[in-house]
Amino acid sequence: MIAPVQVKICGITNRADALLAMDAGADALGFNLYPGSRRHVPLEEIAPWVSTLGGGALRVAVMVDPRIEEIRGAQGFFDVIQLHGRETPALCAAAAASDVLWKAFPLTAELDAATVAPFEARALLIDSAPSSGGGFGGTGALIDLDLAALFVRNSGSKPVWLSGGLNPANVAAAVEKVRPYGVDVASGVEAAGDARRKDPGRVRAFIAAAKGA
Repeated sequence: MIAPVQVKICGITNRADALLAMDAGADALGFNLYPGSRRHVPLEEIAPWVSTLGGGALRVAVMVDPRIEEIRGAQGFFDVIQLHGRETPALCAAAAASDVLWKAFPLTAELDAATVAPFEARALLIDSAPSSGGGFGGTGALIDLDLAALFVRNSGSKPVWLSGGLNPANVAAAVEKVRPYGVDVASGVEAAGDARRKDPGRVRAFIAAAKGA
């Protein structure tokens, strides 16, 4: 039997949404420590309750172009560090030496196993490439599923998480086409007009659709 796809609910800004996601069956929770994000949460504000979350879901710190000192400052509060910027292989090697590391890449036709091979990471995440060349995910733009499926087939043994424009209506088809290890969602499960709150119905529908695919 094929194991159900893993689900990460990202862009969580408050404890209530974290508990909601875990209750709905999320396997991982993402907290955005990047100040440029609409979903940014300062580490010092969430540390007191993030470190006490039970339920078995992975706590993932999403960081963009951090210094190694910033990565080490987040250790102890999270299970995973996810680097989502233009980090170098050297920085990834330094971070991976003391933490479980995931590395995110914008998906383009040029991204392949050889491109990601120099980066020390336990898992990879592919996201929709911004049309302007800037930004670091969370835009709601749907990832190119054909390119994603090709990347997953040729990526080797590392788990690949699929992100970019997924929502309750399209995630099942995306899982069936791409066959990723996991799916990652932020804007697709948010409350209408509020990037800092999750919609309970959308969270539950997304997780059910993904795991039922």
